[in-house]
Amino acid sequence: MKYLKIGLIAFCVLVLAVSGIAYVIYSNANTELKALDESARRNVSGSFVRLSGGITHYELSGPDTGRVVLLVHGFSVPYYIWDSTQAGLAAAGFRVLRFDMFGRGYSDRPDKVYDAALYRSQISELLDSLGIKSLYALAGVSFGSAVATDFVVTHPELAKKIILVDPIFPGFDPTGYPEFMIRFQMAIAPENLVAGQLTDLKYPARFPRWADQYRVQMQYTGFRRALVSTMTHYGPRDIATANYKRLNQLNKPVLLIWGKEDNTVPFKRSDSLRSVLKTTFVPVEDAAHLPQMEKASFVNEKIISFLNSGQ
Repeated sequence: MKYLKIGLIAFCVLVLAVSGIAYVIYSNANTELKALDESARRNVSGSFVRLSGGITHYELSGPDTGRVVLLVHGFSVPYYIWDSTQAGLAAAGFRVLRFDMFGRGYSDRPDKVYDAALYRSQISELLDSLGIKSLYALAGVSFGSAVATDFVVTHPELAKKIILVDPIFPGFDPTGYPEFMIRFQMAIAPENLVAGQLTDLKYPARFPRWADQYRVQMQYTGFRRALVSTMTHYGPRDIATANYKRLNQLNKPVLLIWGKEDNTVPFKRSDSLRSVLKTTFVPVEDAAHLPQMEKASFVNEKIISFLNSGQ
């Protein structure tokens, strides 16, 4: 009994010591030290609207009379991922709407489950708040393609065309780890997230501000929670595949753009996607996961041509 008691005390001391060390490591590495509030947004470009899930950061550009195109960003990079596309479409006469998903950029990071329903409602409420009754097209890049597709198959009457840029396919792989463990790993190695964004580009040196732009959102509490919750709750691994099949049944025009040197979602997956979804397919030479940035002129030309076809 005496030895059991000694062993229990030793175990408790060990747990406390490990917990203390983990807390010190976490505290020293944690970048989420600021609240995303009015002062943080004071000099930010774009506009803000309060929805049921929280404040959403958005930008609406181009002529008032233009056909509306909604741009949906990827898993963790906010709406600036569409800078080149937004500029090109607005100059071509389209009304361009882009926004930060909850948990990213300057949109709120609500303490909610980040699933497909949350993003679906965010888009619906954003459109309602702006008085937009329908969309001419939705465009999604990477994970944003899954979000855009989910919205279209849920509200098929609201969009005429869809554009997918290097879409996730088939979907998120389950990590098998509890959310708190993944968040802790992200907290103690924040630069891994930054480095991961650089691998999306074939020529990251051509975008010298890319890493610093990304670090801005990492200052605000709730960013990691949003990412990890999305990874674990967005849906089963096959939700994107199921939605692409549903989209195919709607017979809407679909433009599929894919960088041929994409290492994030390998180019060879385009064959698998096209086996379940009929598309106008545009491979992009000399580009990785973000061809709308690396080959902006070429991609803008293809998007504008697609949007203007069959008017």
